Amino acid sequence: MLGTMDTIRWAIIGTGHMARTMARELLALGDAGVELVAVGSRRVETARTFATEYGIPHAWGDYESVAGDAAVDAIYIATPHVLHHDTALASLRGNKAVLCEKPFTLNAREAAFVIAEARHRQVFAMEAMWTRFLPAVAAVRDLLQAGTLGRVQMIVGGGAFVPDKAPGHYLFDRQLGGGALLDAGVYLVSMASMILGKPRRVLASSQVGPGSGVDEQDAIVLEHADGGTALLYVSLRTRRAPDLEILCEHGRICIEAPIFRPAAFTLWTPDRGVIRHEYPIVGSGYGHQVREVNAALRAGRTESAIIPLDETLAIMHTMDAIRSQVGLRYPGE
Repeated sequence: MLGTMDTIRWAIIGTGHMARTMARELLALGDAGVELVAVGSRRVETARTFATEYGIPHAWGDYESVAGDAAVDAIYIATPHVLHHDTALASLRGNKAVLCEKPFTLNAREAAFVIAEARHRQVFAMEAMWTRFLPAVAAVRDLLQAGTLGRVQMIVGGGAFVPDKAPGHYLFDRQLGGGALLDAGVYLVSMASMILGKPRRVLASSQVGPGSGVDEQDAIVLEHADGGTALLYVSLRTRRAPDLEILCEHGRICIEAPIFRPAAFTLWTPDRGVIRHEYPIVGSGYGHQVREVNAALRAGRTESAIIPLDETLAIMHTMDAIRSQVGLRYPGE
């Protein structure tokens, strides 16, 4: 039974940049009871090339075969956004634990289907919101929960970058679920959710590219029932390092850039002034979420307390509300 196994056998679906990053991370976690045993792609030749490069024994030319592979316990999904729903469902129906790259799905309706399937089958599923598990973010979470800073009044954060607009780039492709919100804005919405919970009101303004048809710049206001407010932005049209500041009654915390992989934060309080806390990251940083999945599987848990499925669904609802206000819909929605 999986919960008693010393080694968790992983597979990767997808062979792009994130798949390669996670392959290296999984291979580096061999001493932690991780074994990378399979990879799947839409083309078997691509899967075989990937498998040869990383020493993976099983290569599959379709996602269903990965889900049906008896040698696999858990699957990391690194497909384009539009394929997360179908790939996650196939994996769960093969009774494989799922770690699905963010955003969990394209929209809340799809997320609800995946979550319902996971709970029906009592199989582990988690959004790969790796930032939640980094030491600096865990320390910020503990600091806020301690209550010494008082109530969070406001969160201000965001970032901007200009990707290469080469033909076929996924960020500018509506067919693949491109745009700033689902790719980068999700980090900010997730951080606001972690700190303030689900918003009661969402206000958004976006700039949709006339050629791409996706949001290339977003400004977001999230109002919460306890009076807290989040002011967030993300842009593909200019440049600014992504950071986040949390303004509390009795002090503030500035999580240093990059907000998706912070290694330090600065705490300011009236009595102690400014104190900088450093949390160096070993390797890519993605290993923390893998350890979370492994620990859950060995304990027989089907969700993570750090990023529970109900919160993932709430985050998807928030992003749906943002897209609804700016009139952005993806093909098939």
